[in-house]
Amino acid sequence: MLPARASLAALPHRDKAPDVQYAGMESQEFRDKPITGNARIATRSIAANAVIVAAAFVVSRILGLLREVLIARQFGTSPEYDAYVAAFRVPDLLFLIIMSGAFGSAFIPVFGGFISRGQYEHAWRLASTVLTYTVIVLLLFAQVVFLLAGPLIGTLIAPGLAEEQRDLAVDLTRMLLLSPLLLGLGAAAKGMLEAQDAFTLPAIAPILYNLGIIFGAIVLAPEYGAYGLAYGVVVGAAAHATIQFVDLVLRGWSFRPSFNIRTEGLGTVAKLMAPRIVGQAAFQINIIVMTNFASRVGEARVSALNYAYQLFMLPHGVLALSLSTVIFPLMARQFELGQLDALKHTLSRALGPLLFLTFPAAIGLIAFRESIVQMILQFGTFTEESTRLVATGLAYFAVGLVAFAVVEAITRAFYAMQDTLTPVIAAVLTIAANIGLSWTLAPILGHGGLALSISVTTSIEAVVLMGVLYRRIGGLGSPLLVSVLRTSLAAIVMAAVALWIGGPVAEATDPARGRTVWSVGLFLFALATAGATYLCAAWYLRAPELTILMGRLSSRMPGAPDRTSET
Repeated sequence: MLPARASLAALPHRDKAPDVQYAGMESQEFRDKPITGNARIATRSIAANAVIVAAAFVVSRILGLLREVLIARQFGTSPEYDAYVAAFRVPDLLFLIIMSGAFGSAFIPVFGGFISRGQYEHAWRLASTVLTYTVIVLLLFAQVVFLLAGPLIGTLIAPGLAEEQRDLAVDLTRMLLLSPLLLGLGAAAKGMLEAQDAFTLPAIAPILYNLGIIFGAIVLAPEYGAYGLAYGVVVGAAAHATIQFVDLVLRGWSFRPSFNIRTEGLGTVAKLMAPRIVGQAAFQINIIVMTNFASRVGEARVSALNYAYQLFMLPHGVLALSLSTVIFPLMARQFELGQLDALKHTLSRALGPLLFLTFPAAIGLIAFRESIVQMILQFGTFTEESTRLVATGLAYFAVGLVAFAVVEAITRAFYAMQDTLTPVIAAVLTIAANIGLSWTLAPILGHGGLALSISVTTSIEAVVLMGVLYRRIGGLGSPLLVSVLRTSLAAIVMAAVALWIGGPVAEATDPARGRTVWSVGLFLFALATAGATYLCAAWYLRAPELTILMGRLSSRMPGAPDRTSET
């Protein structure tokens, strides 16, 4: 409940309220009109928010990259770091299935619906009730994990670790159980802020989380080893939650624990959350499956796959996660107001640029995998063998980068339509497929086969979700199809050039030779050449995203005619 001293609507410094953008849009007359006027304001709002979120994602990912560099320098692909990575799996699972499941797709549509209708008191009351129940459930599960950490690590997570590493992983797991509670509180605040189109602090919070881990890597790890990293995680998680809850308090919210099961909207959240929990668990179970098999494949494989996954997530986070984060609350409101055509338009306008940027990122990761790992991570105890191990995993992860991006965006569309069951069914099917494929590929391709299994099963998931979405709401329009076809052709041209120059670059930047001015320069030249090839091919093929971008840039050149009145 809002305190008497303030209300969300009365705060002069708040972001533009969602109901301002959509006032008067409920009528059938509006639904039948072309997407102009207010929808253009919404589109510009998407662009502005996407820039904010993407910029923060870039900073966060750069810090995340620095974090990985510092960790690699300190630990390399050592058995101690294998134990640290394994220890993260259960706390991550708790965070994803309980806190993120409740305050992600299940909470935002209901909370955002109250906000869009001006029912602020109902919105905050629901937030307090859901937060009360989820924190209690998380604490109960954390107690169970604390007691069973030994069997979980030894039989389920990483049975292939040596006894000393298993003991370390058990200790670290118990320490890291603080992180899902703190990160979960941050996820709760993130959901409440983003439902009000407040994206800045939720985007900044991960930066503080990374700074906490960097503090642990620089200051604490040299003396306390992996325990120092764990301390840094807890510090960063606390900062992640604090900055967002401070903003919520300034917006007029005060947490009042509530066990009222009749709270309006709580039943809808519970209904949406149940399949969402399964879906979140499915993804983390796939990661656990990968860790389990990697611990059996050989020493350093758990660490290598973790480093590879972090590098893979750099472009995925900047591109797919930032854009999907912004469009989700907008699509949820559009569905709430019955604007299905507007929802399809939002998703289509997001997928075009997303695929345009994701294709070249995937090709670059594959073609220049060893050079990328060497330039970024090969410091200190991170040896040339570590570079080769990580590069193998990175290439196979990159095969699925486009699929990861598509799944991220389309899943948000299902969640916005309050359908959490379809993504869950698709995700659960991938678990069985991933286990079978990992069992088959690990003996053949080693840890690279485990990364490939994740990529292949995610690609299958993307195809299934796209098929169901097409049957549900129809196609997303011919402009998107034209964009994808032209982007794909440009990507093929880039791939041919990148693979042609990738061999000589890999030879010149051989990890065994170390890093030199010549190798760095050659690597940057190769990246620039491949990127320029893609842009030239896209321009020649008239890829819509590049054409629109160049048109906007030219319109801002000195002396260009002012076309603002046309829009």
